[in-house]
Formats: sequence, structure tokens, C-alpha cells
Amino acid sequence: MADAPDDLGIPMKPSRPPGQGATVSPVARMPSAVPPRTPELARPLPEPMRAADPTRRPGEPLGAAQRRNDSELRKLIVGREISLSGEITSCDKLIVEGSVEANLQNCHDVEIAENGLFKGSASIDEAEVRGRFEGELMVRKRLFIRASGRVTGTIRYGQLEIECGGQIAGDIQAQASDENIADLPGARAAY
Repeated sequence: MADAPDDLGIPMKPSRPPGQGATVSPVARMPSAVPPRTPELARPLPEPMRAADPTRRPGEPLGAAQRRNDSELRKLIVGREISLSGEITSCDKLIVEGSVEANLQNCHDVEIAENGLFKGSASIDEAEVRGRFEGELMVRKRLFIRASGRVTGTIRYGQLEIECGGQIAGDIQAQASDENIADLPGARAAY
């Protein structure tokens, strides 16, 4: 009856005679060539439909135009605990996490991280300050001072936004640029 199937039709394991020890033989596992299946619920959802990207080249995969634009961006990152001094020109974006003592010209955007410090002069389009800026700052468009930001010196700006807790001190003046004047209500453009 050792080899007789049970009620479900599954063969039973043969019994060993009393007093005989059990033997164990190693089982070798073969690596599976087929990867385990992913349950349907764990699979990523398909991307929603988007409008055509005008910067995308024909036959280029989605998102490649954005990666191409990011790679063409001239970005300088001064990391934490790094000091840089000198002159910085023709930079699209400067990110200051360490310390910079420089003259900054022809730069579009500057971000100063919470632990970042910029000393010197800068003439830029937009700035976001979470750390400290000391010196001469001319922001043609928008100066955004976060709650942890401190800006001191001679400051000229197109637009100014300061979060609660942010500080600004020194000679501070708003600059009227053609772009900012056109945004004012009731302003007429000169032709």
C-alpha cells in the first residue's frame, strides 16, 4: 500500500522499514532561463497621451528632446565644501552648494542652496537664494529669496519675491525693464 495513491490520486511516499535511517541526497537546482512573471498589478501603467513636442525630431523617442536640451545646457555646480574664486562667464545655470567668490557675467539662472555662499558681483536673469548672497546683485527678471535666504549689498531686480523668514538688506532698488513694464496693468508698449 506504500505506492497506492491517496484519495486525491497523488502517489504516497513509500515508507521505510523500522530501524532504517533516513538518507538525504543533495538536490541540484538548474538556473531558470525564464525570468519570473510579474503580476499584472505590479506592471507600470502606460504613459498618458501627450501633445506633440515641437522640439522633437522625427523618429526620436519621447523625452529625448528634453534630455538633449538638458545636455546642451551649460551648467556649473559648485558642490558642498568646495570653494571657487575667479570670474564666471557664459554660464546658463550656476548652482552654489559650497562657497563662490566671483564676478558672474552672462549667466541666466543662479541657485544658491541653503549652505551655499556667493560673494562678489552677479548680473543675471533669475536668482533663487536659499543660502547667502553678499555683494552686488543685478537680477533682470525675478529675484526669489526663500525663507532661509539672506541677501545683502547693492541689489537691483526686476521682480522680487521673499518667503516669510527671508532677509534682504543694503541698497535695494527695483529696475524697470521693457519686459517688466509691459507686464504692468495699463502699460502701453512703444512702437
